[in-house]
Amino acid sequence: MRGNGTITEEMASQALEMLQVDPLGLDHIDHKLMMGMITRFRGGPVGLDTIAASIGEESTTIEDVYEPYLLQIGFIQRTPRGRVVTHTAYEHFNMEMPE
Repeated sequence: MRGNGTITEEMASQALEMLQVDPLGLDHIDHKLMMGMITRFRGGPVGLDTIAASIGEESTTIEDVYEPYLLQIGFIQRTPRGRVVTHTAYEHFNMEMPE
């Protein structure tokens, strides 16, 4: 506990920073998932089990916990060939999308 018990914008920002949550609400696992897809698989398409194995997470956890929000904010798309990172995600991570 820090401060005097009153939650201020500054205190909330500090807490989110300590928890490694970015302004869009992405935590370190979201970042690991997205960066894994971008750096290892050039943004996809890549299968769920392959993603899971490459970052050391269970595929069911990715599918049930992390993927829904990433789909909602338009960072990934599900295609018949696998998951694909979108242009929006590349912009968020200040990276250029491969051709």
